[in-house]
Amino acid sequence: MKAALALADGRVFHGRAFGSTGEITGEVVFNTSMSGYQEILTDPSYCGEIVTMTYPQIGNYGVNREDVESSRPHLSGFIIKELCEFPSNWRSEMSLDAYLKEHDIIGPLKMVTAKVPRRRNSKLSRMTSASSATSCATWSARVAL
Repeated sequence: MKAALALADGRVFHGRAFGSTGEITGEVVFNTSMSGYQEILTDPSYCGEIVTMTYPQIGNYGVNREDVESSRPHLSGFIIKELCEFPSNWRSEMSLDAYLKEHDIIGPLKMVTAKVPRRRNSKLSRMTSASSATSCATWSARVAL
């Protein structure tokens, strides 16, 4: 399924969706960690934000119930460049994709994630919309209202 990320400055990034489907609006923030994505997902300090991971592949070790920071994810969206669909870790209980679906979190991927924070920093904090709607034209018109 297609996904789109529209920044407040008018730039739109296209990719593919994983996790849940739908539309969200929030502040794009980024994280440069190479690991610890599960802790980032459940960290209350990211409440309502759309987190962009700059490390190229996320999901390598899956998700387990022991490594959470709180009882549920707090972020609104999770943007990555590449998803590891088959995690390899003896502690893994589910894939990142399955975890995001379970918690209704949208995750656009195949985005050129290095460009997103660069744009965000150049304009300071900006509101953004992300969608996995099947019709990007319909979604774009709705966002513009």
